[in-house]
Amino acid sequence: LQGITKVFSKGTVDEVTALEKVNLDVKAEDYVTIIGSNGAGKTTLLNVIAGVYPPERGSVKISGADVTTLAEYRRARYMGRVHQDPKIGTAANLTIEENLSFALLRGRRRGLRGALNAERRDLFQSVLAPLGLGLEKRLKAMVGTLSSGQRQAIALTMATMSKPALLLLDEHVANLDPRTAQVVFDLTEMVVQREKLTTLMITHNMECALRYGNRLIMMHRGNIIVDINEETK
Repeated sequence: LQGITKVFSKGTVDEVTALEKVNLDVKAEDYVTIIGSNGAGKTTLLNVIAGVYPPERGSVKISGADVTTLAEYRRARYMGRVHQDPKIGTAANLTIEENLSFALLRGRRRGLRGALNAERRDLFQSVLAPLGLGLEKRLKAMVGTLSSGQRQAIALTMATMSKPALLLLDEHVANLDPRTAQVVFDLTEMVVQREKLTTLMITHNMECALRYGNRLIMMHRGNIIVDINEETK
């Protein structure tokens, strides 16, 4: 990110500068944790990267490509994202294997015709088995019947199975109970390390922010006020 500024309700009494001239250079395989109070600009930062909101000023580059003007759906081939609500990243009325098929086709022409075959089912089982949740044996189960933790594990798998250039985690354990949240945190760590993914993770948990990743960023009022690496932590 270079000189990113994002303003909401511009020109009205409700005008808010969510990001102000933000610069952020993330290296390949960095695992960056992002903390800050409500309204600090954390989620807006991810939304600008993902293309949900266009910035007023500044540029966004991913793997050397300028994606500032690309629509959100065109950026999908560059990144995976797991949201705070497990229901956002998965389709309840589709099976596990159907959800994974759509994720596998991210950035390409979609459709299930020819997408579900023995080879791909073997692939789905191979990516689910390491999670240790037994989901590889339930490929035909409807995602809506899974627990929140299982569903978030599916969302994480969907976001990472195509090995994106960038993984965005937006408080992805916030809606889970403490025990399940820890399981998903551990699964995230395993997947990120195994696939060597470049990752940005928002969390309100300072302990987790310090424990996971190799770099920590603190935001306040639309600015990055702290940026420390693993050695400093």
